[in-house]
Amino acid sequence: MPLVRIDVLGAGAGRLDALGRAVHDALVETLGVPPDDRFQVLTAHDGTRGTLRYDDYLGVHRDEGIVHVAITMRSGRTDAQKQALYRRIAELAEAYAGTEPRNVFVTVTENGPADWSLGHGVAQYLAGRSAPDRRA
Repeated sequence: MPLVRIDVLGAGAGRLDALGRAVHDALVETLGVPPDDRFQVLTAHDGTRGTLRYDDYLGVHRDEGIVHVAITMRSGRTDAQKQALYRRIAELAEAYAGTEPRNVFVTVTENGPADWSLGHGVAQYLAGRSAPDRRA
């Protein structure tokens, strides 16, 4: 069950939706996340009440088209799987939303089964719970 947060500067609802689809499709394709396992927070910053800061760190020139994607998920993916995920998110963000791949900034934070409650105040991923043990 990945939790995805996408922050974009100056994006309308259509672009936010397209970026959300791009990230979700990439998670399904590269990590085997179930198609119905979508939990996203999509935020557009207007540059006045909220904004994004960026520079050209590591020689990647970013501009106002930047997209920050933060994914929190259970641990267990290989470095190769994560690299495939990053590559696919950048490809689909370009295809679905016209975002240049250089502007797609992705971070992954991993945690364990006790770090999730999917409702009812229960940690469903702990042993003995009725929820399926999905590594998402």
